[in-house]
Amino acid sequence: MLPDPDACYAALLAHDARFDGRLYVGVRSTGVYCRPVCRVRTPKAENCRFFASAAAAESHGFRPCLRCRPELAPGRAGIDIGSRLAQGAARLIEAGELDRHGVEGVAARVGTSSRHLRRVFAAEFGVTPIEYAQTQRLLLAKRLLTDTALPATEIAAASGFRSLRRFNAAFRERYRLSPTMLRARAGAKPASAMRFRLAYRPPCDWPRSMAFLAARTIDGVEVVGAGAYRRTVRWPVGAHDLRGWLAVRPVPSRALLEVELSASLAGAIPPILQRIRDVFDLDCEPAQVQRVVSGPSSGGGPMRLIGAFDGFELAVRGIVGQQITVKAARTLVGRLVERYGEPIDGGAPAGLERHFPAPARIAALEPASIAGLGIVGRRAAAIRSLAQAIAEGRLALEPRAPVETTIAALQAIPGVGDWTAQYIAMRALCWPDAFPAGDLAVLKALDARTPAQARERARAWQPWRAYAVMELWASMGATT
Repeated sequence: MLPDPDACYAALLAHDARFDGRLYVGVRSTGVYCRPVCRVRTPKAENCRFFASAAAAESHGFRPCLRCRPELAPGRAGIDIGSRLAQGAARLIEAGELDRHGVEGVAARVGTSSRHLRRVFAAEFGVTPIEYAQTQRLLLAKRLLTDTALPATEIAAASGFRSLRRFNAAFRERYRLSPTMLRARAGAKPASAMRFRLAYRPPCDWPRSMAFLAARTIDGVEVVGAGAYRRTVRWPVGAHDLRGWLAVRPVPSRALLEVELSASLAGAIPPILQRIRDVFDLDCEPAQVQRVVSGPSSGGGPMRLIGAFDGFELAVRGIVGQQITVKAARTLVGRLVERYGEPIDGGAPAGLERHFPAPARIAALEPASIAGLGIVGRRAAAIRSLAQAIAEGRLALEPRAPVETTIAALQAIPGVGDWTAQYIAMRALCWPDAFPAGDLAVLKALDARTPAQARERARAWQPWRAYAVMELWASMGATT
């Protein structure tokens, strides 16, 4: 629900970044809608209409501002169950899930019925999931026309349009200019450029986020250095995988991340950009978290909940790391990558050499082959069972997967206990209330003797316990 119009207009006058992505203003005199942080001349109050989403603004006939670019606004993090369902569905729609599987498929992914999803979605965004999807297709196309030199046919396909004709017609109808005209206004881009910018709400302590990732890199798959995070990418599209690499770095003095993708990933831009948003927790609303979790005195804000680009990779890392040092775990996982990972094609940044082994590759191995790398036999068996469950489609380790059923499925695998399941939920599912109560660093920081005692002492942090864990790990130099 939006605040009253006076409060919305006050946020607009102040260019309040806390409302970015939560509030859009349509200007009757121009027919354009903007973000509250837009630096154009502030319109008169009587000319403003306020909306909870870009889709709601467009459903009332407003077209996006070419200066503040509503397609770059950060997402939202819901607190109550209905809001979280709607937000989770929105992120899936932005990644193209509705185009592939319809409203019913999106509802199944977030663990609810399509009827309930339509109800909570309308309450959160003021439009139906289908209306939201159409706006996102056009905003993505606008972004690709502005930020890349991809041909119009590829942009139409990447944005979810079934034909170039439909794409051109929808673009003209909604935005009152052709894709060619928009691209001409944006200026030419190098043909090889695949660079994007993703917005977030400040504050954000990027040095701590980068330090967190640096301590957990998998040799050959990930590299952290020179202020950037780089990794290899294998992304499923239909019956085959796209392979390439990405690089992410903060933009100095701006609440933006710059993302570079290899040209080989052009067929999966929407879901990859959404996964990067998840990994770096760009939809975090720091003010909500700071109400219950204390941040550092430096003013850098709370630790972001750093996710995982590949849920299977993260889960293997978690299983291997049970009861051993981080250095030892990295060595063992590195052996797994060296033995079974596929080499990356040439042209990748230095240090990126292999893709993490696919679940199907590991599922086809005997546990003894995995154990032969130095991994304890019980953990080797757990890794194989996990790989089989993912390869067969019985388990999905990705943001917005149903939390309770996923944790139960993980704990049904011999060798996966509560700590590992909670750790996977925290980073692969990006669940903000995950709490690995048995973690040794958490127990020590809370001066707790048992996981039950740690859970009791962490109750005040709900529903943001995962953020509290990130703070505890950072404060103690833990490298779980």
